[in-house]
Amino acid sequence: MTTTTLAVLVPLLPFLGAAAGLLLGRRAPGFVRPLAVLPTFAAFVLAVVVAVDQGGGKAIDAATRLTPTGSVPIELALHLDGFAVLVAVLVGLVATCVQLYSTGYLRDDPRYTSYAALVSLFTSAMLLVVYSGDLMVLLVGWEVMGICSYFLVGHYWETPEARAASLKAFLVTKLGDVPFLIGLFALATDAGTFRITGVVQAALTGGIDHPTLIALLLLAGVAGKSAQFPLHTWLPDAMAGPTPVSALIHAATMVAAGIYFVARLLPVFAASAAAMTVLAVMAAITMVGSGLAALAQDDIKRVLAYSTIGQLGYLSGALAVGDRGAAVFHLLSHGAFKALLFLAAGVVIHATGTNSLTVMSRMGGLAKQIPDAFWTMTVALLALAAIPPFAGFFSKEAVLSAAEHTALGESQVAPPGAGWTVLIAGLLAALLTAAYAMRLWLLAFRGRGAEAPDHGRQPIVMNAVLWVLAIPSLAFGLTTGYLGDWFDGRALTPAVTTAVLSTGVAVVGGLVTYAAWRHTSALAARTPMGAVAAHPEGDGSLVEEEAIASHTEVYGSIASAPDPADPGRFLLGPLHRHAATGFHLDAVYHALFVRPALAAADLVRFLDREVVETYVRAASAGPRWLGRAVRRAQNGNVQSYLGALLAGSLVLAAAVVVLANVTAGS
Repeated sequence: MTTTTLAVLVPLLPFLGAAAGLLLGRRAPGFVRPLAVLPTFAAFVLAVVVAVDQGGGKAIDAATRLTPTGSVPIELALHLDGFAVLVAVLVGLVATCVQLYSTGYLRDDPRYTSYAALVSLFTSAMLLVVYSGDLMVLLVGWEVMGICSYFLVGHYWETPEARAASLKAFLVTKLGDVPFLIGLFALATDAGTFRITGVVQAALTGGIDHPTLIALLLLAGVAGKSAQFPLHTWLPDAMAGPTPVSALIHAATMVAAGIYFVARLLPVFAASAAAMTVLAVMAAITMVGSGLAALAQDDIKRVLAYSTIGQLGYLSGALAVGDRGAAVFHLLSHGAFKALLFLAAGVVIHATGTNSLTVMSRMGGLAKQIPDAFWTMTVALLALAAIPPFAGFFSKEAVLSAAEHTALGESQVAPPGAGWTVLIAGLLAALLTAAYAMRLWLLAFRGRGAEAPDHGRQPIVMNAVLWVLAIPSLAFGLTTGYLGDWFDGRALTPAVTTAVLSTGVAVVGGLVTYAAWRHTSALAARTPMGAVAAHPEGDGSLVEEEAIASHTEVYGSIASAPDPADPGRFLLGPLHRHAATGFHLDAVYHALFVRPALAAADLVRFLDREVVETYVRAASAGPRWLGRAVRRAQNGNVQSYLGALLAGSLVLAAAVVVLANVTAGS
């Protein structure tokens, strides 16, 4: 088969697996897991074959005209360049790992059939976005991912948190999709085509008449889909869904789609210096703000969610300085270690029975109880913190190196101001990333107190998947010398200046957090509650009993009380309570949008009931009263009819006499 035929099968196989799973799942439960895993794995294998055939050389294009539109044509087109084939391999790998992991993680879930089918459909939609050569076909995959995320985030719909999170994810992303759709139509109108190659060519030759307006409209959709400031607030709440879904959304689908879209259409955005500056500022705020928020979270999955937002900020920053090679390189690297982080977090949650880092910090021996998760998560956290030689170091260094070149005026694509913005924010974010990565590791695996409760051994498939993802998290960065052809021919080797700076600030962030943890642990151990946390069995002293009583009254239990040895609380100080709530951005949105919308709805309801319905009731009252009068006249009594006729005749006669007298007198 040709490369294009194989490429068509890559998104088609998971789609067929999803359809077959829904049709046969209830009738033949034994086929559910094979239909979830095998089509996705086959798509991954074919994606690898397509990547090898493409080889990082000239892009492969194929298209067929769909139904004529009468104006700008829509084509079912493929565009296979180095970026597309590599991202497809990442999507296939992560989706296969998620499906395998889910067979163990959700082995007793009664809705596993629909869950597995939705994951397959989610995967198919992302692969369609990756391979698509037409913007309208890309939009189909873009929107299918939105509805899949709604159902998957709300998988545990019995809980109000899951229902609210799924609705919030859907509405916030749709808020960005409205201007995004307008931007797509405006872009196609200016370029005269929906084909991505045609749009890019028009942008390079100055054929886009309104580049700034179009780029800003498109960025709104990208900010929503890829959880960038100010439309990022849906992603932390989306942690209410199953952990494997979080891994899929954060590592290979949904949030990666927006970044990939900008990379494919980078010349369109580069045609406007204002748009590139806006993208750089958006990336800088996202990186720094999410790093501070991650340092204050207690839920282990919310820490990783804010981490994803920050790493996506790096990707946006790379695009803002005009280097899509660095952006896609970090997208691939981040996809591997972020999937590993979430899936390892799932094992930790399974072993401890909680998402709370505070509770985990009061459990001892967790590293020995779940050694596979401990070692693989350590690898992933080191990659996240960009410590060499792990994958995150090389990919994050590529972003910072690109920002440095732009800041020094060596780029013809982006203004130097964008480079300085991304570089400074990127270094500060590297410090924060290492800090919250170290905090998560310390609170989860260096807990003080009784042994963690035994919730049973994790299924072998869950631990096996962790080691599979640990390989690229550790070694992917070492492939930079071999993948240059896939990244526009650019060598993504580290630069000395940014490598030393980024590694230095990461080491400082980790060491400062460790020192803060040691300091707060020593202080906490001297307090009655610190002793209780470390030794829950206690010694029965009066002071200890009073401490337990006061904490129980405030927090409900000792386990739910804030950890006095939390280094994040110590480092952030007064900023902690603001960072823990995401700097109250949800409250701002509630005040600016939700409350006015609810007030407007109340006003409309009042006008409808008290004004419109009043006129409706009045309009119906007149005919009703007239009907009653007519009904009384038509009573069926002949004597009444004759009496009325006689009375009417007398009235007419009197009227004639009066009229005659008046006429004679005049």
